Amino acid sequence: MTQPSLNQALRELYGEPLPSTEVIKLRGDASTRSYFRVRVTAAPAGRPASVIAMQLPEDAFQSDEGGRQPDTQRLPFLEVAELLESKGLPVPSIYVEDLANGLILLEDLGDITFEHQLRHAPRADWPRLYANAIDLLADLHERCADLPEGSIVSQRRFDRELLDWELEHFRQWGLEAPFGPLDAAQSPALAETFAAIVGEIEGMPYGFVHRDYQSKNLMVGPGGALALIDFQDALLGPRAYDLVALLCDSYVSLDLELQESMIDRYAALRRIDPTALRREFWLITLHRKLKDAGRFIYIDRIRKNPDFLQWYPQSLIYVGRAMAQTPGFDRLERLLRTMIPGFPNEIAKPPSSME
Repeated sequence: MTQPSLNQALRELYGEPLPSTEVIKLRGDASTRSYFRVRVTAAPAGRPASVIAMQLPEDAFQSDEGGRQPDTQRLPFLEVAELLESKGLPVPSIYVEDLANGLILLEDLGDITFEHQLRHAPRADWPRLYANAIDLLADLHERCADLPEGSIVSQRRFDRELLDWELEHFRQWGLEAPFGPLDAAQSPALAETFAAIVGEIEGMPYGFVHRDYQSKNLMVGPGGALALIDFQDALLGPRAYDLVALLCDSYVSLDLELQESMIDRYAALRRIDPTALRREFWLITLHRKLKDAGRFIYIDRIRKNPDFLQWYPQSLIYVGRAMAQTPGFDRLERLLRTMIPGFPNEIAKPPSSME
């Protein structure tokens, strides 16, 4: 993607004359947005020496991950950012909205993600680091328990349509695209199992959901303080959903003992019965990790980005663990073992469509 037209936004932030800048394209994960770091030479007093320019896609008002989207005149990213900031939660400051040029200038939170912090820390430190992330998550959910009237978050929901869509995404992309179509017996068996999963999830307690509260979307600041990013798809959903996104993160391999201790920590902070929460957690894991496995192959096949295929096996490792923790899904386990070589613990990275 070409460098965005920055002059108008920079003029609004820094005034005239425009300062000299260095613009660096940042690596963009799975997002359709593009990001640039803009370093400013001799920034005026009180103005940042570095900002992040978010270049928006043409469909910035929509989510490409299913579900009905409410009509809104406000960009979802901006509305949710303002909501979280109003609740005293750590999000990047918004300096300039230049929507005419599809551009937003944001506070530069640096390059250290929670994922990076984990990979450069000894495993012995992980319980402490995850405790920090759990504490922020509990605080996020507590502060967002009451939403302003008309909030975009309260207008979007993990309803049956979205829950069904995510499992269908796995069937289409995570299962049939790499391994071939289901046969006449497998297809109805999978549909029945999916319906049972969705039925249980619909009956769970709902609340604010970030939707992608995972290691790549938590920035680490000075002193280890965490900040939230990639929150534009926030909606109402199962209370365990963000907990699953963090503790069954496809980009990080966590052991069961650490997962369970963090589930208990969150339950204590939110005053939730831990036994009930664990049941919800593993059912959501089953649903979310199937979707993620399909998503990674979709990104390769449709967006021509093979970088996420390496996380397909870890997603399904968590699916296997969820079934072990939640009896009653024998048919699904047999189907996945039949269809996916090595399921759940010896799965190979799928070949890329780019090869």
